Amino acid sequence: MSNSLKGMKILVTGASRGIGAAIAKKLVADGATVAIHYNKNANHANQVKKELGSRAHLFQADLCEPMEAESLFYEALQSFKSVDVVINNAAIAIESDPDTDDLKWMDHWLKTMDVNLNSVALLCKKAIAHFKETGGGRIINVASRAAFRGDTREYMAYAASKAGVVALTRSIARAYGKDNIKAFIVAPGFVKTDMAQDFIDKYGEDYLSQDLALPNLPLPEDIAPLFSFLASGQADHSTGGTFDFNSGSYVH
Repeated sequence: MSNSLKGMKILVTGASRGIGAAIAKKLVADGATVAIHYNKNANHANQVKKELGSRAHLFQADLCEPMEAESLFYEALQSFKSVDVVINNAAIAIESDPDTDDLKWMDHWLKTMDVNLNSVALLCKKAIAHFKETGGGRIINVASRAAFRGDTREYMAYAASKAGVVALTRSIARAYGKDNIKAFIVAPGFVKTDMAQDFIDKYGEDYLSQDLALPNLPLPEDIAPLFSFLASGQADHSTGGTFDFNSGSYVH
């Protein structure tokens, strides 16, 4: 076990499964205490908690309601007394055909923005205020290659929300660096998760892998060490930077 994060307290949203769960496991392995956020997947969250033991704490919030993001931060803060790093990983991707009726399409758009951008922004706002009081901290926001190259017509909301995350994170890095607050973007392509499984089922893994420079889709545990590295402070002079993780499928 590495002690690179020993004593650090880290909030990870969407940590009951997939990339978030892999991140939480890596952070604990490297010495941190982790607040594991989940929404509906209580069983998965409890499994992660059981595996990680006393240095994992569970917090429920529905980020479709952005004000629950505020409650989430305060609950984690109350439990931990301080938070050193916030990792905004939770996201949704709703397939929404632009040819559908306007009301349904707009409902999908707004729900996507609430989870993927508005709740992220509010968590960042609360973290910034806390970090200014404690002498600094780090924010790691998960975007997507879709923020840079766009996405299909059915996932325009997803791409737009992730592009917003990029601009938000860069703005935080530029505005609050003198307060010892660092902010980073991680932009994955497809990772072999439950969230990606719908695409795999629909198109096949070979289809999703065809534009990769590497032979296979990555697994969640492949990306987790990047978050531990950024949380550790070893990359602080890359604040505002984007760390691509797309197996060479999109280079910019």
